[in-house]
Amino acid sequence: MTIRLGVPSKGRLMEKTFDWFGARGVTLSRSGSEREYAGQVEGVAGMSLVLLSAGEMPRELATGRVHFGVTGTDLVREKLPLWEQQVEPVAELGFGQADLVIAVPQAWIDVETLDDLDGAAAAFRAAHGMRLRIATKYHRLVREHLRQGGVADYALVDSQGATEGTVANETAEAIADITSSGETLLANHLKVLSEPPILRSQATLWRSRKAQVQAQDRAVIDALMAQLAL
Repeated sequence: MTIRLGVPSKGRLMEKTFDWFGARGVTLSRSGSEREYAGQVEGVAGMSLVLLSAGEMPRELATGRVHFGVTGTDLVREKLPLWEQQVEPVAELGFGQADLVIAVPQAWIDVETLDDLDGAAAAFRAAHGMRLRIATKYHRLVREHLRQGGVADYALVDSQGATEGTVANETAEAIADITSSGETLLANHLKVLSEPPILRSQATLWRSRKAQVQAQDRAVIDALMAQLAL
């Protein structure tokens, strides 16, 4: 049995992950064409590389199909209930930083906090006879954050595309989404609530708590940890 390492399959996340491992003496490379989702690991014997989308990684870690995987904190926390029982963080990689925030129209000059949002939601329902809609793809994290903040009279609207555009398109009144610079929010006339974000996320190396590890595999894992200086 080989130890399977999952990394993002394309884009800057893949490139930066390859660079991070390479800087620590572990060379990752893709097999064949970009259509193939397997690769090689050099620098630690007994390992194989699996290329997955960042969104697939939490599931593969939770089922134990990969022993280690790189993906964002936001995706693990959103997709895995009781995530601490299924995966453990090994190292934050120092890239892919983004905050999960709540943003409202800039015209809402009196809405700066969750208390303000709760008041706006109550007023919206009184005026329109419906709950204030918040577009997001992070239902679990946002619902828990709003519950802790005492916000009621809202409805989460699923958004898997350009969430920032839902307010302009009148399919939502506010949004909760990942942002790194905030420029896209500003371009869509949205402002972030002046409170700490729901979650600060970055690319992280995770270890599966569910993957089977045989006696001979432990030496491979120890060698990997030693090479990465973890």
